[in-house]
Amino acid sequence: MEVTALCFRLLMTVMILQCEHDQRVDSASLHVTPDKLQFFRYEQVTFHCESEFNDGVLQKLEGKLQSCSTTGTSPTRSTCSIKALYSEDSGDYVCVAGRWEGSNIISITVTGGSVILESPALPVMEGEAVTLSCRKKTMSFNFTTHFYKDGLHISSSSTGSVTISRVSKSDEGLYKCNIPGVGESAESWLAVREQHLHTRPCSGQCCHIYVILRTVFTIVMVAVLLLLVGLLQCGTLRATRQNPSPPNK
Repeated sequence: MEVTALCFRLLMTVMILQCEHDQRVDSASLHVTPDKLQFFRYEQVTFHCESEFNDGVLQKLEGKLQSCSTTGTSPTRSTCSIKALYSEDSGDYVCVAGRWEGSNIISITVTGGSVILESPALPVMEGEAVTLSCRKKTMSFNFTTHFYKDGLHISSSSTGSVTISRVSKSDEGLYKCNIPGVGESAESWLAVREQHLHTRPCSGQCCHIYVILRTVFTIVMVAVLLLLVGLLQCGTLRATRQNPSPPNK
């Protein structure tokens, strides 16, 4: 019985690993052009939805998704362009593909004000240089700008931008900027991703072959485990018949 239970646990482990792999395969990613989180009203934005094997679909988590011009640039990549943004287009956007409904979320803010903060839409890697820019609705240069993180003043600039040369997790937080006499931007979250060693993900024909091999391997493993369980059960029954328990006195 202990051996049978062990085989069952091994079988479940193989199936769980295969499910986790399938979820990673079906995962989608989302990014935007231009690469920023804040927009002036009537600006244009393009969402790029990518998935390894499935067509990705753009969704807004709350509220109505404005009709956008959708283009399928490839079987696994599509774009959705909103020509003129409005305040109600502010919110969280996600790309859905296959069984995995968890692409990265991009939260954009559309303002009717005079100032926006331009910061990366996606998390930045530790050690990279990051530039935050404060932009006026009416283009001009050489204006004084104040930058804030989590409500605290961190820097002033006469060029309208500030650069963090080597970003770290301690730089993660809510940022905004202020131009005296003009206005203040909304806050946007700057996300910082820790550096880890990652193996390069497969792609294209190579990845299709890998998935096929993984599937065949899983089927073979399941068959072997079931056969082993069957043989063990047969052996147990044979041993029981050959060595019956002595009758109780």
